[in-house]
Amino acid sequence: MTTLRELAIHLGLSPATVSRALNGFPEVGEKTRLRVIAAAEQLHYRPNSTAKKLATGKSGMVGIIFRAAHNLMVDPHFLEYLAGLSMGLAERELDLLLRHAAPGAQLNSYERLIASGSVDGVIVSAPEIDDPRIAMLTQQGFPFVVHGRVGDDVDHGFYDIDNHGAFTRATELLVALGHRRIAFLNGSSGQAFAVQREAAFRTTLAANGIHIPAQFVSHSEMSEDTGYHQASQWLSGLHGLPPTAFLCSSTLITIGVMRAAGEAGLEIGKDISIIAHDDVLPHLRAEHFSTPLTVTRAPIRDAGFALADMIHQRIDGAEPKSLQRTAPVDLIVRNSTGAAPETGGQAW
Repeated sequence: MTTLRELAIHLGLSPATVSRALNGFPEVGEKTRLRVIAAAEQLHYRPNSTAKKLATGKSGMVGIIFRAAHNLMVDPHFLEYLAGLSMGLAERELDLLLRHAAPGAQLNSYERLIASGSVDGVIVSAPEIDDPRIAMLTQQGFPFVVHGRVGDDVDHGFYDIDNHGAFTRATELLVALGHRRIAFLNGSSGQAFAVQREAAFRTTLAANGIHIPAQFVSHSEMSEDTGYHQASQWLSGLHGLPPTAFLCSSTLITIGVMRAAGEAGLEIGKDISIIAHDDVLPHLRAEHFSTPLTVTRAPIRDAGFALADMIHQRIDGAEPKSLQRTAPVDLIVRNSTGAAPETGGQAW
């Protein structure tokens, strides 16, 4: 690999001049800077990260801290998001520093990470309404962007999908099919996306004069086991009349719901209907389920790519409010939804 000294000898310049040219220092003329950049590309020169940090005051690192969980490294949502994020950062010659923090230790972990000087910016994931991490980062003026939207008028950059619009349309579809007993399996309580999805669900049902008992809305981690155990209880009739439709916040939950329905002898799309949110996980393609699944669809990998670009711009000085994006969500109707059975129009 070509060193800075070798590149300088090739150009007939001092190593200091070459370093300043590569790092955009204004005292180096444009003609010289372009000649240095062209030679660096020709000779495949890559700056030493330590030297680059000394020259620019930047580490070239972006930090992200996830809540510690025993199954995090096998969670397909996490892996797909991380794939998009790491590839997007690599395209911008940024590296990702990944850390875990125990519940309740997130804020302290962010404070220590910033104080260490090891990252130029951070990405906040799984935000909650009134998230203390966002308040702290805003107060300190440290570059950050958020994966999720915590309000309608915020001062920081974020990438989100239209959770409210997506779950409004999904609920409207089930109501239009005659369903009045619709159960909702949501993500963990308090997380911004879960709050938005539940608000859309309840508002749409209320507008149609439909009441949903509290026990038919659940909040938990999005896993197959969660979907199976919750759906099994609801379909048993122990809570009253069973649901005729399920709205699920992930395809992982839906696998469990479908298993419970099969054990109950129910045909999906006829006896019960199911809609799920599809993050487009490579090994869980909704169109390949035993009954092709009706979904609200938004690839989570796109979020990773978008946030990589946003944090790159924020580190370079872009205004936070110029880095706000809410992506549309597709509603794709397949065989897992159908008209409510004869007793389906009866409310709880």
